[in-house]
Formats: sequence, structure tokens, C-alpha cells
Amino acid sequence: MTTNAKSYDGFTEDERDAMKERAKELKAPARRGSRGAKADTEPEVLAKIAEMEEADRVLAERVHALVKENAPALTAKLWYGMPAYARDGKVVCFFQSAQKFKSRYATLGFSDQAALDEDTLWPTSYALTAMTPATEKRVAALLAQAAG
Repeated sequence: MTTNAKSYDGFTEDERDAMKERAKELKAPARRGSRGAKADTEPEVLAKIAEMEEADRVLAERVHALVKENAPALTAKLWYGMPAYARDGKVVCFFQSAQKFKSRYATLGFSDQAALDEDTLWPTSYALTAMTPATEKRVAALLAQAAG
């Protein structure tokens, strides 16, 4: 049986790029010197958001603003080249642009550090296609809950 589907072993080019970005992020505190991990990393996050295509950039800017408004204890940082928000250095939530992995929609994701536990099953990521008033309200509530 033959197939035209291209098979590969290992990581895609996009996945390898994300890992390279993560390696740079891990080295950054050492390059900052004595400021180390306590340095303000929000400008790096805003720069990454500014690089995004318009549709993703609009969503990411609004997610960023909602985090600042509803989960001010979280710190902005880059995580695998994505805007992320952490508590005590551990990522709680992140924004993955659609363009990053050539997917159909952007994603708002939550790590196991997020306080979203609900019985025995709950979502850890949400597809995000537009920021309507209802969506903003839901995202704000999720962020506040996740920040615990």
C-alpha cells in the first residue's frame, strides 16, 4: 500500500523553533546579570505580541490587558516564544497564536498551576477566534480563577 502522506520522525520545524526559543528564554536571566529572573520581562512579551499577524495580535493584546486587569499577581514572561503569565516563576496561562503552529485558531491555554479544577474533568485550553464582550467576560473569569 502506498500513500502520498509525508511521514516524519521527530519534531516539526515549528516545534524545533519553539524549543530554540525556549532555550533562549532559559539563558536570558544569566545574560541579565545581577537582575536575573527579577527583571521586568513584560517588554519582551509586548514585543513578541507586536510581531504577530494582525488577527492574533489583536487577541493577544486583549488577553494581555485582561490578565493585567483580572490577575495582576501574574507576571508576564515568554514561554516557548509565546506570551505567558506566571506565578512564582511557574506558568499559569499562555496565549498561542494561530500562526505559530499554523493552526486554525489561537489558543488560550492553562497549565496545571491554574486553579481551574472542577470535579474530575475540566478544559485546559480554549480556542479563541474573536474577542466579543461575552468572550472577554468569560476569559476574565477564567483568568481570575486560574490566578487563584
